[in-house]
Amino acid sequence: MLLLGGVLAVSLARNASAQTSTGSIRGYVTDSSGTPVAGARVIAVNASTSAQREVPTQSNGFYTIVGLVPAEYDVTARQIGMAAQKAHVRVLIAEVFPLDFKLGRSAVQLEAVTVAAAAGVEAQTSEVATSVTPQQMRALPSASHNFLDLAALAPGVTVAPDFANLGVANAGVTDKAFSYGGQGPGQVNVFIDGASLKNDLTGGESGIHGGTFGQDASRGNPFPRDAVQEYRVIAQNFKAEYQQSSGAIIVATTRAGGNVWSGDASFGYQNKDLVAEDSLSKAQIPRFPKPDYTRYIASFSAGGPLIKDKLFFFGSYEGNYQNRDASVTFTGIPPAGTFPALDSVNLAKYNGNFASPFRETLVFGKLNYNVGGHSTAELSFNDRHETDVRDFGGVNAMAFQSAVNHAVDATTTIFKHNYFTGPWLNEANLTYEHFTQEPTPNTPGIPQRWFYIQTPANVCCATIGSNLSTQAFTQKRFAVRDDITYTGFHGGGDHVMKAGVSAA
Repeated sequence: MLLLGGVLAVSLARNASAQTSTGSIRGYVTDSSGTPVAGARVIAVNASTSAQREVPTQSNGFYTIVGLVPAEYDVTARQIGMAAQKAHVRVLIAEVFPLDFKLGRSAVQLEAVTVAAAAGVEAQTSEVATSVTPQQMRALPSASHNFLDLAALAPGVTVAPDFANLGVANAGVTDKAFSYGGQGPGQVNVFIDGASLKNDLTGGESGIHGGTFGQDASRGNPFPRDAVQEYRVIAQNFKAEYQQSSGAIIVATTRAGGNVWSGDASFGYQNKDLVAEDSLSKAQIPRFPKPDYTRYIASFSAGGPLIKDKLFFFGSYEGNYQNRDASVTFTGIPPAGTFPALDSVNLAKYNGNFASPFRETLVFGKLNYNVGGHSTAELSFNDRHETDVRDFGGVNAMAFQSAVNHAVDATTTIFKHNYFTGPWLNEANLTYEHFTQEPTPNTPGIPQRWFYIQTPANVCCATIGSNLSTQAFTQKRFAVRDDITYTGFHGGGDHVMKAGVSAA
């Protein structure tokens, strides 16, 4: 049980950042002469769901709207006797969008004048971070359809290569993880809608395996890409609310339904003719035949209103089906009669290319509810199921009989509730995660035998028979978090005060 209580964070408004899955808008409202306008109403309306947030400006014209769902917003500043102004902006996850208004004098209330808002740039922040925007998520291709691939856009981030074959030089290389700054993948963390996907069991604090659950033994994806709206890679100087990482972290938010039904679908196909052999495979065995390989990735998603302006649904499915070959090569086998005990064992019959099938299914569903003028609620569910036959192949190494079937099941359920009034915001988050990873022999019941084969390289050892290891890893995590944010404090400047309690 981990309990963090009474954590209070006070920062300048220009440096304040929202919780792991939200963003903020802040700025000043003045008149045409630059005089602060106190008591003006600043209203932000979600362009997709019509959810509305309203705050007043302070005595110095300052306002801040925290806890905003990353999306496009129509923001309007109004004051009686002045011409209103309106701007259309996009709020990104874990960022503050600076937006100032200058209102002109008017004898009557006029329709809001729309002004062009420049791209939001945080001029004062200690974070070293890179945003992967919704436009990049839609436009940038990835053969594996893994949303983590785009993390390579951040300086210092390395994403594991996507090997097509598992045999010879790449035997057993299946990790699909990311790392930062020369550290291992075990030193990173991923947050999706505020829930940590940290691998507490097999990720390895030594940093040699995947930092997110299951990625140390998977060539699949931890989350359906079509369900990820955007994310931010924070490499250094991240805040205390992000934990279990000494390297980089990824903070992602998922897509949600809006007032218009929409959907998309995609299909990807790749075979051995669309990939090239790596130089190590070519150098190790001359005339190495290109192994068979196919990958099919199908995905679709849809979202829209169940009750207009009130209740919204979004769902996503992704199927990942791969067949790759691993090469088994036993060489240097002594002539018959050299070792009589070996004469009854025909190691050569175990040579060849053998299929290594991988199957993965990802499902995501989400409900958003505008409870009222001061409250919103959200419920989401994600399920990941995969099987992977691997850990065989190579030169004088493992026969196909010794393959391991890695089964991974991961489910995450998240409930979030936000209540806001004036300068106050309360964010409550409940998360339940259940992860299992079960490596078992793919062909059980065959006695395992090792053979030391004398070769110039003294490679050891040829292995036939069933794998001896049967394991079961289970990780359960129930987390409760509540954060309170206050934006009305002005002692020595404009500040944002934030306190929170977390138990997991």
